[in-house]
Amino acid sequence: MIKWFRNIGPGTLIAAAFIGPGTVTLCTLAGVNFGFNLLWAMVLSILATIVLQEMAARLGIVSQKGLSEVIRNEIQNTILRKLFIGLILIAVVIGNSLYEAGNISGGILGLETILGSYRISILNTSVNLLSFSIGIIAFVLLYIGNYKFLERVLITLVLIMSISFLITAIVTKPSVSEILRGIFVPKSPKGSLLTIIGLIGTTVVPYNLFLHASLVKEKWKTPADLSSARKDTIISILLGGLVSVAIIISAAAIPSKNIANAADLAQGLAPLYGDLAKYFLGLGLFAAGITSAITAPLAAAYVAKGCLGWNGGLKSIKFRFVWGLILGLGVLFSSFEIKPIQIIKIAQIANGLLLPLIAGVLLWVVNQEKIIGKYKNTKLQNFIGLCILTFSIFLGIKSILKVFNVL
Repeated sequence: MIKWFRNIGPGTLIAAAFIGPGTVTLCTLAGVNFGFNLLWAMVLSILATIVLQEMAARLGIVSQKGLSEVIRNEIQNTILRKLFIGLILIAVVIGNSLYEAGNISGGILGLETILGSYRISILNTSVNLLSFSIGIIAFVLLYIGNYKFLERVLITLVLIMSISFLITAIVTKPSVSEILRGIFVPKSPKGSLLTIIGLIGTTVVPYNLFLHASLVKEKWKTPADLSSARKDTIISILLGGLVSVAIIISAAAIPSKNIANAADLAQGLAPLYGDLAKYFLGLGLFAAGITSAITAPLAAAYVAKGCLGWNGGLKSIKFRFVWGLILGLGVLFSSFEIKPIQIIKIAQIANGLLLPLIAGVLLWVVNQEKIIGKYKNTKLQNFIGLCILTFSIFLGIKSILKVFNVL
């Protein structure tokens, strides 16, 4: 166990990235509206995430390049390469700057559950002061630019988040047999299709594939480290999946259906299971918000660096400019409660297109001997990868149609 904790690293950051406020809210709604019936969808999405993230980590360690660097170098057709890079930049860099507001807002909800609201009025506009505090914490951690320090902070926050949500789930005293039935007996209750797609879409995240391939080469340098990286990936993502499952279980215990987000869940748990449940859930939501508020700008900066061929590391001016811009926009949008709906819809369309494209490119890359040598995919890995790719195409089409139905 001690040896594992010493080697733990990028996988935990990936878990921190996909368990953001959006995931927490969606898992909450899944539990409130459908009980344990959609646990199977979360389990499937976790398995798909492990497969894809392992491929990304293997690519990063063996090639010592990020996924965006490989795409820029290996796609020979100029038009196709520019199309891919443009789509990646739109979906990840612009998209993350908008989703960052949601990350910070989620952290605010967690703090408000514990501390109450802190707002001031400026020019007849209500400004949330807690968003600035979260922004400052994220800024300081990113500006330090030390990977090992950042890694340890995020690992600590992920452990706090995990313990908080797991204790909350245990406090509700769920039925073990019903949980197992929800995991192993797939059901799709009426009206649950979009929630199922959402649970998978919020877990199998395109930008995490870029982030993982870039982060592993900060920690590991040779193929001899693949075993450690694989264990780190599997254990960390399983831990993240356990958190998501715990949130669904906690939400299923609430008799009221008037729950819109995790903050409502915290208030709903208090009269049934005491104020401690509320505080544990608030702390978990704060940790989920702040970890995603750190990893989203970090991922965008790595993607921009790889796509545009920049040199330098975490402390380079260009790298800091990208994450600083995204963090600043997130603080601005969340503090003034600005909701750039139309731009977010465009980002959702780009992400819907990006997931199957990136999954397909990743699958192609990890089968190229000139890039990854003898560490290329096995037949079993390719079969599983193709199944995930097929489903990601379905998921992408559904998410795009969902956006157009709203437009």
